[in-house]
Amino acid sequence: MGYKVVVAGATGNVGREMLNILAEREFPVDEIAALASRKSLGTEVSFGDKTLKTQDLDKFDFTGWDIALFAVGSEATRIYAPKAAAAGCVVIDNSSLYRYDPEIPLIVPEVNADAIEGYRNKNIIANPNCSTAQMVVALKPLHDRAKIKRVVVATYQSVSGAGKEGIDELWDQTKAIYNPVAEVPPKKFSKQIAFNVIPQIDVFLDDGSTKEEWKMVAETKKILDKSIKVTATCVRVPVFVGHSEAVNIETEEFLDWEEAQDILREAPGVMLVDKREPGGYVTPIECVGDYATFVSRVRQDSTIENGLSLWCVSDNLRKGAALNAVQIAEVLGQRCLKKG
Repeated sequence: MGYKVVVAGATGNVGREMLNILAEREFPVDEIAALASRKSLGTEVSFGDKTLKTQDLDKFDFTGWDIALFAVGSEATRIYAPKAAAAGCVVIDNSSLYRYDPEIPLIVPEVNADAIEGYRNKNIIANPNCSTAQMVVALKPLHDRAKIKRVVVATYQSVSGAGKEGIDELWDQTKAIYNPVAEVPPKKFSKQIAFNVIPQIDVFLDDGSTKEEWKMVAETKKILDKSIKVTATCVRVPVFVGHSEAVNIETEEFLDWEEAQDILREAPGVMLVDKREPGGYVTPIECVGDYATFVSRVRQDSTIENGLSLWCVSDNLRKGAALNAVQIAEVLGQRCLKKG
């Protein structure tokens, strides 16, 4: 027997990816519903070899449905997720709304799958921020071996992390560079994103950090280990899909870079591509459409006693959002909602 699955926000980038990945991974679906806001009502979306017409999220009855994957943003989630949960449908939410609620588990299956039992508190599970998800997948096996004390990370995040508006703005501004008659002023981003980098993602906080940087700190602690110290600088770059991160790690025990490579080579969800030669690493354009979190440039940091540096790349629409949500649904089905 399979599950009755809902995808809310099915016409957006992440919602469409959720449908694709459910089909690709052959998630056991008996029945599926694609939901959208009223303005997208009736839009057709693909699920494997099937075509689904979107239904109205506002009028949908979640009673009798098993799992709902939400990709509708915090405001809509605040309205509809509690309704779904109250109807007995387990919500896996991609927004930031519930990530910091101590009663709601924040899950990356390769890292803290056991925490999924906490879904029973509110019938809701939170999906982490895209930049956090890929980083903790790479950190987890190293933490298990040598206990990470501190992480310094600089991110290079693609415009798809800002949704369709971000993608469109990069595309339109890039074209305008070669057509001086057409000017495309920044709307989605604070400054021009084409041929530029912007050291701001989300709003500024009182301490000078941005909310995106705060999210990486808070979520890494909740998912991996509350004792880890994290500092982040999050940067938007003119890349369509794929987040990259330069990660520096300080551990309690010494960990040789070659042993770290061996550990990462066998780690779930990680693909090590690390040759010390030109091109012997993975870039964002190569990770698009892939499930893995790619790790390259593993090396010793000689400036501290127990230090490592590495490069981490992943498709943010997949591991950072849709794939992680589907993986959570898989764990939920295997451990908590077994049928048949």
